[in-house]
Amino acid sequence: MSKPKDWEAETDWGSLGGGGSGKTAEKLAKNEKTTEEQRAAARASQVEKAVAEAIEAARPGLDKVPDPVEPVGEGELTGEERKRYQDCVKAIDLANQAWFIQGKALDTVAVGRLFRDTPHKLEPHRNYETIEEWAPLEKGISVGGCSKLRAAWPIGEVLAARGFDANPGQVREIVPVRNAFNLNAAIAVYVLVADSWGADKVTAERLRNTVKMLPGDLKLDEDEDVDALAKTIKGVLVEELQPAVSHAIPAAVTRAVDKRAIGLADVLDRPRIPRSEVTLRLMEAFADPEDTTVYDAVLERMQEAEKAAKKAGKKALE
Repeated sequence: MSKPKDWEAETDWGSLGGGGSGKTAEKLAKNEKTTEEQRAAARASQVEKAVAEAIEAARPGLDKVPDPVEPVGEGELTGEERKRYQDCVKAIDLANQAWFIQGKALDTVAVGRLFRDTPHKLEPHRNYETIEEWAPLEKGISVGGCSKLRAAWPIGEVLAARGFDANPGQVREIVPVRNAFNLNAAIAVYVLVADSWGADKVTAERLRNTVKMLPGDLKLDEDEDVDALAKTIKGVLVEELQPAVSHAIPAAVTRAVDKRAIGLADVLDRPRIPRSEVTLRLMEAFADPEDTTVYDAVLERMQEAEKAAKKAGKKALE
């Protein structure tokens, strides 16, 4: 007869796994730690891959621009054509912004003298001392071009942030405004021209003409924002373009008044009516709150004159 099993021994948890309960727990913890490390490594790998893909997608380059091909057909673009179109627009937008990005980089290199431990390309025994030495030899950028880019990039950056597609030639025309006043004033001139003709009609010539008309004694509040400054400048220019008000009555008007005064004298059966009396009666009629006929006539004439002056001013800006 077989010996009965020792059920107590068989169910002794300490005998499981060939060791005590402490060893079993340690082994389970070790396995769990290994699994977690593997998961963490996998997540890190996925993140690294995603970052690499994002960097590659954002990287500019000629290889990102689709090759020129003939259209698939007429009418609406195909899905593939639309994707190529969008890729090309992105590349064009990047090029439009590249100039002020380059300008900021040049300014940063210049201000920080970050070239100071780079050996001179033509005189290797010494390092570059100025941005004027470094830019032409290291990057093929002329001294004048470097100065213009450095001066213009802050304006280009703000205009881009406001949604304007400004090119270096346009911005160059308003750099003097920034130098004479402040950055907001330069932006305000651009905004004024854009508001007057349309954002897509801004040209370097229109900006140049506008800047030329700014009076030498112009005073602008540095604390005003761009839109307020644009309105201020517009008001100043309109006033500047209007003909100077003359307090002398033109001879032709004087003759016409005298002629009408004779007609009044005939109606009133008087030998003559002095011009001073005519002026008095006109002023009384103009100020009459009950009858605004004369006031309305004067107002209409002044509005027509102001409209003509503004039209002449806008034409001058062109």
